[in-house]
Amino acid sequence: QVQLVESGGGLVQAGGSLRLSCVASGRTFSSYAMAWFRQAPGKEREFVSSISMGGGTTSYAESVKGRFTISRDNAKNTVHLQMNSLKPEDTAVYHCAAGFRVQPAASQGHYGYWGQGTQVTVSS
Repeated sequence: QVQLVESGGGLVQAGGSLRLSCVASGRTFSSYAMAWFRQAPGKEREFVSSISMGGGTTSYAESVKGRFTISRDNAKNTVHLQMNSLKPEDTAVYHCAAGFRVQPAASQGHYGYWGQGTQVTVSS
């Protein structure tokens, strides 16, 4: 089992940057594919990005491709989401998710563990 805690959210102007972090408990972090999802007010939760257990495979939603970068440090049980050129439409609660020994995917059902989320607000 793993527990996930996100941090790094906040209020930023359009065009700015934020770096989200997600720290996982436990000793088997490298056995989990990791992902970021987000949920804006009144909207369904949507996929943002994913990364494989070893970090060699990454995937992005079209809406963030070229602006966001996912990375992980298995020695520190941490996954990051670097968000650049932020837009007001990026405003949402961002959740970290973990899937045990699975290939990374965009489907929420792929991930059995979720963090509480961190708020990102981008002002115009």
